[in-house]
Amino acid sequence: MKTGSCLCGAVAYEVHGPLRASIACHCNICRRLTGHYWSATQALTRDIHLREDRGLKWFDSSDIARRAFCQHCGSNLFYREHGSDYTSIGTGTLDKPTGLQTEKHICLDEKGDYYEVVGAGETTGRDNK
Repeated sequence: MKTGSCLCGAVAYEVHGPLRASIACHCNICRRLTGHYWSATQALTRDIHLREDRGLKWFDSSDIARRAFCQHCGSNLFYREHGSDYTSIGTGTLDKPTGLQTEKHICLDEKGDYYEVVGAGETTGRDNK
């Protein structure tokens, strides 16, 4: 089991199942949402249990997906494509130790012009966030 939360604790969760390796998305939506890029792991939605949800707020960020954040502290927490059985979880919201590694970077063709991405696993296409 893994646990995590937003910055203020108004959203806290447990994951009772396997987590995918972390993927860093550099698309325009993710960069605007987070102020940099979105790094996320993923689990089956049914394996994510909210311990606290008083701050949780979902919104449709595009035609294909919804995102969740804490309405009190602004932490970005979850990403879910419409109709998917999986929910992406902001890797930085997990409590340590995560045991995760960043597997790859996606949407590099949309990345910010103020940083470079160096290393293996880079791709320009979209994948599950």
